[in-house]
Amino acid sequence: MAELVLGPVLRHVTETSVTLWVETDVACEVDVLGRTARTFCVHGHHYALVVVDGLEPGSQQQYEVRLDDTVVWPERESVYPPSLLRTLAPDRPQRLIFGSCRHATPNALEKLGYEPDALDTYAQRMATEEPSRWPDAVLLLGDQVYADDTSPKTQEFIRDRRPVDAPPFLEVADFEEYTVLYHESWSDPDIRWLLANVPSAMIFDDHDVRDDWNTSYEWRRDIEQTSWWRSRIIGGLTSYWVYQHLGNLAPDDLVTDSMWLAVRAAGDAGVDAGPLLERLAATADAEVDGDQDAAGMRWSYKIDYGRTRVLVVDTRCGRILTETERAMISDAEFDWLAEQLDGDYDHLLIASSLPWLLPWAIHHVENWNEALCAGSRGPRLAKFGEVVRRAADLEHWAAFSDSFERLGKLLASVSRGERGPKPASISVLSGDVHHAYVAKASFDPPGSVPVYQLVVSPVHQTVPGAIKIGFTVGWSRTAAAIARPLARWAKVPKSPVRWERLAGPFYGNELGTLVIDGRVARFSLERALRTPGSAPRLATVNQTPLSWRDDTTADPVAPFPARAQLS
Repeated sequence: MAELVLGPVLRHVTETSVTLWVETDVACEVDVLGRTARTFCVHGHHYALVVVDGLEPGSQQQYEVRLDDTVVWPERESVYPPSLLRTLAPDRPQRLIFGSCRHATPNALEKLGYEPDALDTYAQRMATEEPSRWPDAVLLLGDQVYADDTSPKTQEFIRDRRPVDAPPFLEVADFEEYTVLYHESWSDPDIRWLLANVPSAMIFDDHDVRDDWNTSYEWRRDIEQTSWWRSRIIGGLTSYWVYQHLGNLAPDDLVTDSMWLAVRAAGDAGVDAGPLLERLAATADAEVDGDQDAAGMRWSYKIDYGRTRVLVVDTRCGRILTETERAMISDAEFDWLAEQLDGDYDHLLIASSLPWLLPWAIHHVENWNEALCAGSRGPRLAKFGEVVRRAADLEHWAAFSDSFERLGKLLASVSRGERGPKPASISVLSGDVHHAYVAKASFDPPGSVPVYQLVVSPVHQTVPGAIKIGFTVGWSRTAAAIARPLARWAKVPKSPVRWERLAGPFYGNELGTLVIDGRVARFSLERALRTPGSAPRLATVNQTPLSWRDDTTADPVAPFPARAQLS
């Protein structure tokens, strides 16, 4: 009898459909509310994607997962409320939660000083609420798994299958070890129930593969000389396609996606699709080197939650890193992004795992470092700059200054109403930097719609004291005044983008929530806290209005004290 290994995980959602992903132990047929799909196989593991369509807008109904006519979900004697399929409603307020950087949650991590897992804590609260309070979607913005920082449980598995006295030591080596990472993370009971009830969208960041992944041309040249990297990157991107990317695709995209059609055909024929996906992974990795023949794989994607447009941007594998070119995303990717900005929507969310707007001083340091590495002050300082870049993780949008400015121009054009009707709000959602904050951008010439940077990180990680000090200092006027001339010395041109910090920095394990009601949007930040003798709880640490009603002229950030703009 077939058994459920992982899932169900709700993925893409529309007003009339919800996509559901599962992993099973053997090949079988998966049935959800009468919609069926056969599993496909990747290196001996079995998966299925079921599109449950024909649903009513704004509806909700309990569901079961059947494998070959046997009910496997909900689990017997489950302590959680029944699992529901809920579709989007055009006239109902939307609730989107987001965050990044979530280490799996075995008890050992709590003993190492981790604060409560914010997503676990959210699931526990959600289980006590009416479904009308549940979020419509969760956006997981990178580092869903840590391939380079494995838990004791994963390390035990690695030791049992290969020697660990040579690279990559106790880091994951291949697809098989990636499956253990995902199983450890998504089989957490609270997370499993949450993902079975809240549609999810995902994108990778560096730790899904390795710290500093694709930070520079020199980094790629060095890592490709190792004996273990090829297996890691192929396994990482293959598993990413299976566990994360496939579910990001809309039903209309699935029917035309060549890789999905090939994988499904392989499954129908009883053929392992692993080699197909490994070739895709190799092609996607080659694009970073500017291989035009390899171009064609786009991990970025669009989701419309009613009148809210979400553009999820790949800022890791989509980079271009050659001896002469350095870009956060390729020209083709920027063209795609620009096309998605055209249209009529109420709210625009750009989901980038890496923050576009950083603390002022850190932004200038990354500008300085990029210019130095490019040889603005000679080859000797270029080598020094590369050492600093890797040691300090100087790899955000600010370290790709041309791309930073190009994204700024696109956002400014939307703010000025040059790409269609003006939206009510524009926000960049990000993670990665292990603290949370709210910033507001302005442009020259100015736009009329506010553009916000909303950063929420981590969901479950430790935050060393040095990081807290560094980012707190990075927001100071004094540090910015010191770093700005440093960038000018490295011949970095002045940017037309300015930004002010509205809130933060906040530290701890956190989740962000966007509540969108027509043209009104607001952001709130909650931190997971543990009180001795009681269960973890979420405490609100910030609330920021992002837009206001069309008949109101009040400044949505009026409750916050004015702060100087620095850049």
